[in-house]
Amino acid sequence: MASPLTDLEKRKQISIRGIVGVENVAELKKGFNRHLHFTLVKDRNVATPRDYYFALAHTVRDHLVGRWIRTQQFYYETDPKRVYYLSLEFYMGRTLQNTMINLGLQNACDEAIYQLGLDMEDLEEMEEDAGLGNGGLGRLAACFLDSMATLGLAAYGYGIRYEYGIFNQKIKEGWQVEEADDWLRHGNPWEKARPEYMLPVHFYGRVEESKEGARWVDTQVVLAMPYDTPIPGYMNNTVNTMRLWSARAPNDFNLKDFNVGDYIQAVLDRNLAENISRVLYPNDNFFEGKELRLKQEYFVVAATLQDIIRRFKISKKGSTGPVSFDSFPEKVAIQLNDTHPAMAIPELMRVFVDVEKLDWDTAWAITKRTFAYTNHTVLPEALERWPVGLLETLLPRHLQIIYRINQGHLDGIRALFPGDLERIRRMSLIEEDGGKRVNMAHLCIVGSHAVNGVAEIHSNIIKNDVFRDFSELEPDKFQNKTNGITPRRWLLLCNPGLAELIAEAIGEEYVKDLSQLQKLNELVNDDAFIRDVSKVKQDNKVKFSQYLEKEYKVNINLSSMFDVHVKRIHEYKRQLLNCLHIITMYNRIKKNPKALFVPRTVIIGGKAAPGYHMAKKIIKLITAVGHVVNKDPVVGSKLKVIYLENYRVSLAEKVIPATDLSEQISTAGTEASGTGNMKFMLNGALTIGTMDGANVEMAEEAGEENMFIFGMRVEDVAEMDVQGYDAMTYYNNIPELKQAVDQIQGGFFSPKQPELFKDVTNMLFNHDRFKVFADYEGYIKCQEKVSQLYQNPKEWTQMAIKNIAASGKFSSDRTITDYATEVWGVEPTDLKIPPPNEPHNNKAVTTLLLVNS
Repeated sequence: MASPLTDLEKRKQISIRGIVGVENVAELKKGFNRHLHFTLVKDRNVATPRDYYFALAHTVRDHLVGRWIRTQQFYYETDPKRVYYLSLEFYMGRTLQNTMINLGLQNACDEAIYQLGLDMEDLEEMEEDAGLGNGGLGRLAACFLDSMATLGLAAYGYGIRYEYGIFNQKIKEGWQVEEADDWLRHGNPWEKARPEYMLPVHFYGRVEESKEGARWVDTQVVLAMPYDTPIPGYMNNTVNTMRLWSARAPNDFNLKDFNVGDYIQAVLDRNLAENISRVLYPNDNFFEGKELRLKQEYFVVAATLQDIIRRFKISKKGSTGPVSFDSFPEKVAIQLNDTHPAMAIPELMRVFVDVEKLDWDTAWAITKRTFAYTNHTVLPEALERWPVGLLETLLPRHLQIIYRINQGHLDGIRALFPGDLERIRRMSLIEEDGGKRVNMAHLCIVGSHAVNGVAEIHSNIIKNDVFRDFSELEPDKFQNKTNGITPRRWLLLCNPGLAELIAEAIGEEYVKDLSQLQKLNELVNDDAFIRDVSKVKQDNKVKFSQYLEKEYKVNINLSSMFDVHVKRIHEYKRQLLNCLHIITMYNRIKKNPKALFVPRTVIIGGKAAPGYHMAKKIIKLITAVGHVVNKDPVVGSKLKVIYLENYRVSLAEKVIPATDLSEQISTAGTEASGTGNMKFMLNGALTIGTMDGANVEMAEEAGEENMFIFGMRVEDVAEMDVQGYDAMTYYNNIPELKQAVDQIQGGFFSPKQPELFKDVTNMLFNHDRFKVFADYEGYIKCQEKVSQLYQNPKEWTQMAIKNIAASGKFSSDRTITDYATEVWGVEPTDLKIPPPNEPHNNKAVTTLLLVNS
């Protein structure tokens, strides 16, 4: 086994990956051996690779604890305004390497593990992903937590500790098969249970009116047990908290009332209460109105608000008499990550009015100043609309409160637009058509002081289309906050070669200020730098190829373009368009095998929601096409198609650095932002994409000439919706499209079941909301330009460097700075809390207080 770093490499890497230092390494080895012995109760003769992972994880965690306690103590003493990020999803991935990087321990740990005769990468591969999210929305929450800690904000992530995260995807005979993700099976070294902060959450029951006001009685109680995970900032000694709630049945569950002595059954029935935090709903951009999901949404909200109010009251401990909530919005900001935690609005009103006895108008003014809402999608099938009947049963008091909020809201509209019944119908929180439902987006808009989309184009669609009535009423409420990604995970962690190369060129400050990547523009004609960037990409391709050859038993052509399309499988993301391009390339090779062809390895990956039949068919089609292409001797190494199984955060970290071409090809106006697009850009891939989501701003930053932009714009799609989209016209007028579709339809890719894909082609011809055929020709021509440029490696790499240099805007540090200053009313700080080894005296705190004030 080679030493992880040569002396030269060590000198190069000291800055970004932390100092090695003999004492440091000795201390880490000592900690490792101590945990192996005392925590895992093993010796080196019987320890497994997993034991070694846990020993290292506990050793690294030891370095977090002092900083974590110190940070929380600092917040207690300085009492800053707190930011609460409420989300049903936190797609965290693995924690070990990210923690080592943010603590500056990576080099020392590498050296310690090497001296112990172990392989760091083998240990890192033992860690399970924390897959508590579906895709973009959940991963965004994780990136935001990293940035909030790095920017020194007193921030908390609140969500659910799902026992089972997003399913593991297996591909069997070309079909997706789901397996349960039992991610906690071996334990989670990063979490700390906090049973002392367990809180009750109420469901069902009825509302009793009395002269003291409404009382919600005869409820069923479920307990919420918090589990805390440390969130370290990058090299600033700040460690924030992600608090995830787990459902527990109270000990008297089903034993106190009408139960006629069936004690065994009563204990078994505790599962019913505890099912609330059992499993993540696996839908992305789709609303499934199930009672269990509504329970999850209220569960996280009710527990979190109790916690927030408890913390607010502690900070008011010096004052006499009843606590005043007048200063609540000066001390608390709550961000709603989509409408999933929308019940927080009526719940805070319930606590203020029913429990704390505030009058309605005061409570409502405080509530609106506290909440802000982020919208993540304009797809109508994704918008949450809960049936009134379900709310009436599960949360009767909240339904009353929603009705009263709606009454005040509609009274205001009637006053402004007398007699405009159509406007009142459009803007009501209650939809009457097809059964009464509560429109949760409307509730969020009315109950928040700020509403934002997640890219400029998306925010404009929200203002001018989806929520136009609301933005006309309160134009200043609507903002844009373009999404971002954390450069710690998405560059330093996943692409150390590129991160080091950049640090050598421009210094390492860029890690906390990604806009400094602009300095790379000065090197765009530097032959040595071009060569180095190209070599890093090639090294990453070699490494990923070894992974692919091990996992899929395929031979990868290393000189081929790695053309990558990884994201959730959805019709709007148009994996079918990519599939048509693959078939077209195949047909061209078959028609003229001797013609020059720029070789490609097309890699497609992503999960389909288990109930989304079209998405599952699309996976089967891609694998079927791959089966034909990959075994055709005429094609050989010119074209390979790989379906990447079980795409997840830890796999993204492997594939993104190795990608040449990033596919971002959603129909214009459907992808709110996208964040994968940003990860590929930062890692030196070029993008082929539509003018949708953040692609628009990427083109603005890098120059449209440095991306491969094709297809209809939002205006073209809108016009086509008016004119009518006729798929048949494209089919009849584009011979290569006709050939490809005929092959799918005629069973060329499914000879044993010629009808297998008829629902796919039927959709494409008769009800394709996303207009795949309309963009086919532009896409194929654009792909020809891609292949042309790939034949000139120097120009390709220069374009990649321009893209990297332009990616600074897409750091989540920038996004969070904008939220902090424009929504939450807090200021980022580069203040370093003293590390645990420095004595914590009042003088230090006083100094910090002065700096912070």
